[in-house]
Amino acid sequence: MTVSEREAREVAEAAREKDWRKPSFAKELFLGRFRLDLIHPHPQPAAEDIARGEEFLDRLRAFLEAEVDGARIERESRIPDEVITGLKRLGALGMKIGTEYGGLGLTQVYYNKALALVSSASPAVGALLSAHQSIGVPQPVKLFGSQEQKDAFLPRCARGDISAFLLTEPDVGSDPARLATTAVPDDGGTSRSSGAESGGDYVLDGVKLWTTNGVVADLLVVMARVPPPAEGDPRAAQGHKGGITAFVVEGDSEGITVENRNAFMGLRGIENGVTRFHRVRVPAAHRIGPEGAGLKIALTTLNTGRLSLPATCAGAGKWCLKIAREWARARVQWGRPVAEHEAVGSKISFIAATTFALEAVLDLASQMADEERNDIRIEAALAKLYGSEMAWKMADELVQIRGGRGFETAESLAARGERGVPAEQLLRDLRINRIFEGSTEIMHLLIAREAVDAHLSVAGDLIDPDKTLADKSRAALSAGAFYATWLPGLVAGPGRLPGAFAEFGTLAPHLRYVERTARKLARSTFYAMSRWQGRMETKQGFLGRIVDIGAELFAMSAACVRAEKMKRDGTDGQAAHQLADAFCRQARLRVEELFARLWANTDDLDRRVVRQVLDGSYTWLEEGIVDPSTEGPWIADATPGPSRKENVHRRVR
Repeated sequence: MTVSEREAREVAEAAREKDWRKPSFAKELFLGRFRLDLIHPHPQPAAEDIARGEEFLDRLRAFLEAEVDGARIERESRIPDEVITGLKRLGALGMKIGTEYGGLGLTQVYYNKALALVSSASPAVGALLSAHQSIGVPQPVKLFGSQEQKDAFLPRCARGDISAFLLTEPDVGSDPARLATTAVPDDGGTSRSSGAESGGDYVLDGVKLWTTNGVVADLLVVMARVPPPAEGDPRAAQGHKGGITAFVVEGDSEGITVENRNAFMGLRGIENGVTRFHRVRVPAAHRIGPEGAGLKIALTTLNTGRLSLPATCAGAGKWCLKIAREWARARVQWGRPVAEHEAVGSKISFIAATTFALEAVLDLASQMADEERNDIRIEAALAKLYGSEMAWKMADELVQIRGGRGFETAESLAARGERGVPAEQLLRDLRINRIFEGSTEIMHLLIAREAVDAHLSVAGDLIDPDKTLADKSRAALSAGAFYATWLPGLVAGPGRLPGAFAEFGTLAPHLRYVERTARKLARSTFYAMSRWQGRMETKQGFLGRIVDIGAELFAMSAACVRAEKMKRDGTDGQAAHQLADAFCRQARLRVEELFARLWANTDDLDRRVVRQVLDGSYTWLEEGIVDPSTEGPWIADATPGPSRKENVHRRVR
């Protein structure tokens, strides 16, 4: 499909959850208001949730240590069937499904702890469980499905049917307006489900790419475009409007072909493929929500679904710290353990402090999700963005600390008699997290859109070229009233008072810094909107830095609140305060650099260089190489029709 930039933006905007019915710490932070009361005292899980979660973690750890061979999964690029069936017996496929449907009913906090534990044994196994429960059938059905759908699908997913989420297409990534897979209503078809809303089926045609779990899935969540009803079509009178829609599809339906099992630089065991639909009949009763609600369902599912990824990142940080500590004590150079050399020691300090902060962000966002008192859409997005970026940096530093051994595979290390440490594998496995579930660049834009939502709500019509003069006049009045009360609040606050946040002891200066800097961040955003107005959305470099500053401030807040909680609980409080202090000092340096780059950068020059690159002005710079790429189109043909390939879908036995 071909759509204009404006049409693409309208589709994305229509799918946004626009209302803010609950408070949001991160939203307030971007507005320059440091609402510490929303996160402190740190929320606590219920005693029964802790007991149930810890009991499962004990059983899961025993299973992982006895049954999961991460090296074998890496070597064979496949999770053995016996591992998957063992996870089913444990109930691991139903961790987030309620007990009334046969699941374990774990909280988000303990679900994430389980994912971190599993991913430390094998990131591929962690990806399988996460794709199944975080974005696969259980979550959208739980949030948006009818009672009949919950009764039909949740017990199956809890007992062992593997699910997958299918949105991406060969020519559609973060721009769903171009979605080409269609679901055409066919009321004359024979429905396989009684009680179908319209008494008919939808017929699916199209191709989906990068379908994690798709190669082994029993159930699929498929996003497809339903054509709008034509004039006079009785469907219009029944409330059907077409649009991108979500369906639950049986994985063995006639007309479904898994055409390829994809292979990647990391996560080599994941069952990720290309799935073709050719005239696949889906009962109307399997449609999740109304027609046209598919993207909203997907985005809402990701509000908490994104927390699974920072869970694996926090777990990776813990492993990086363990290996760095043990290796840097054992490895001696120039008469001292390498940890005592400042160049290496600073890397270890970064890993330790950042791991503490990542776990603080994860636990805080997860507990807030469990309590459901706050809107955490920005917090979850920040956790995903920050976790994926910082985990990659920690893994890269671990490889550097290990030197040549960091570049060598675990299998090679073991073959020559040394400990088989898969540091290079971790680096490969973590790389996808900066792309999964919204790339870093898309996350910057998504979070930035939410961060400026209050401004666009009151002043958006002022910069909209399609609005009338009357609309702009009304917007000016609304904006004047909002900014008359908002702007004065950015001048001064408790961050300027030496005694503010004194209960945090040595961490109080960091919280005062967060409060002051949040106001500075809001002022910078307001100034940029005043300067660029409608062109603000094109200033992606600026917006990315704004979001990165907010991510650092959120992480600093979470780290301080967690350290104070641990101190009050009597669990390693002094050490936690030291780690939080180290992290905040490191983060403040990054924040100051980001602020400097808001206005002193090469963004304009970069745009000119890019235009010259695309125009072919620098092709002389590409001379003197041999391109080892194979021949073929940049994007594979995804024309609907019957498959001409062997079906590589397999059932786990």
